[in-house]
Parts: sequence; structure tokens; C-alpha cells
Amino acid sequence: MSLFAKWGPRVARVVLGLPFFVIGLSHFVPFMPPQPPPPPEALPFITGLMAAGYLMPLVKVIEVAAGLALLTNRFVPLALTLLAPIIINIAGFHFTLAPSYAMPTVFIVLGLYLAWSYRAAFAPLFRARAEPAAPATEQASSAQAAHAR
Repeated sequence: MSLFAKWGPRVARVVLGLPFFVIGLSHFVPFMPPQPPPPPEALPFITGLMAAGYLMPLVKVIEVAAGLALLTNRFVPLALTLLAPIIINIAGFHFTLAPSYAMPTVFIVLGLYLAWSYRAAFAPLFRARAEPAAPATEQASSAQAAHAR
């Protein structure tokens, strides 16, 4: 195994997880300096998010939980799945309303790299046809039958 294959996903997890964890946590425990005001074009979008009342706290809880999951290497595919729409919205916001390309590009690249690194966990999502899981009693009896053979 190459050094990049071994350390790449680890470094990417930390580099992606840390900003989401810290910035999400800062929403609840303000410890970061205030951000500069957004450009006027972005105000209707931000005002709408804030007016919803529940949306920003929900997004920040997801950011903290997913960031922590990435930092601790627990439930990484779930964390990536939860962060995907947030990353897409961050990119859309910064590519169109508040032009800034470095951060969203890094988030997209890291997210895609980690999704590729954990592709085995995502593979079942791309099956054209999937069957629901059998009830637990059926699974146990079929496992016992297979074991008896």
C-alpha cells in the first residue's frame, strides 16, 4: 500500500472534518471573531435561512456531528452523505452570491476524494434494483440453514 493510499483518506478526513466541526460549534458557542458582512446579493438568501428559524441550527448540528464523525473515523460514509448537500450549497453560495472559490473547491475535492476512498460503502446505492432486507426472523433462519449445510 502506498503512503498516499494509507494517509490520504486520514488527512482528508481531518482537513474536511475540522472546519465543519469548529464552524458548526461556533454557531452554538461563539468563540470565533465575527465574519464580515456578506455582499448585498447574498442578503436575501441569508435572510431567508435565518427567517426559517430552524434551518441554520439544524445545519449547524449536522455540521458538528458530521465533522466529529470524520475526525473520529466513525460513520464516515454517513457523515459524507450528510455533508454533501451542505457542501453543494456552500459551493453554490460562494460561486454565485459571494464570489470566493478556494474554500468550496477544497470542500468539493475532499468530499469527492473521500467518497471515492469509501466507494465500497456507497456501491449499494447505485444498484438499479434493490431488494428490501428480510425481516430479522427470516435472516436468522436462513443463516442457520446455511450454517447447517
